[in-house]
Amino acid sequence: MDGVLSLLARTDAVGVAVGGLLLAMSVTSWTLILWKAIQVLTVARGLGPAAAAFWSAPDLAAGRACLRGQVGAAMRPLVDAATSPVTPGLASATDPGDRLTRHLREALATEVERLQAGQVVLASIGGTAPFVGLLGTVWGVQRALEAVGGTADGALPTLDLIAGPVGEALIMTAAGLAVAVPAVLGYNVFGRWIGRCEATLEGFAHDLRAWALSSAVRD
Repeated sequence: MDGVLSLLARTDAVGVAVGGLLLAMSVTSWTLILWKAIQVLTVARGLGPAAAAFWSAPDLAAGRACLRGQVGAAMRPLVDAATSPVTPGLASATDPGDRLTRHLREALATEVERLQAGQVVLASIGGTAPFVGLLGTVWGVQRALEAVGGTADGALPTLDLIAGPVGEALIMTAAGLAVAVPAVLGYNVFGRWIGRCEATLEGFAHDLRAWALSSAVRD
């Protein structure tokens, strides 16, 4: 670790900027990974039991009371969309089933978009971090070549002269990959979890539509 810090301490402004950018990308990536791991995993694990509890409730008020926390925050908008009163306007003239489908679709899209928050950032970091590291690598190699070219005629460059820039280049390559790999893995894992959540929410919305239409017929 001391060697890495020593090499970075001897770099120039471009190397410091690249290293700082990679550090910022890494902090952002891990912050998103930890936040989304809590958010998405909590919702993914709780949707099934929450839906079962909702449909086991004796009435709508009791069913709403079963929807708590982050899981409830994902499901309550669907319940609201299925039970909201008809407002005056062009939408009120459409078929009740079509109107209900539209409301549920809009609520579902909003909740899925909320679950997907941060995914674009993870994908961007995973896609660009290796190239940022490559920039640092190329810059370090260029500095090493400048150091070699700056030696006196006929004199061999010393190891100390080129060790710093070459070491910096290798560090930047490794740093770019170290930042990119967790971001890509997080993006893929969370995408899979979000897909499962979306499928469960779609099933819940379908059941809500059927229940709302049957309730309207009985009324």
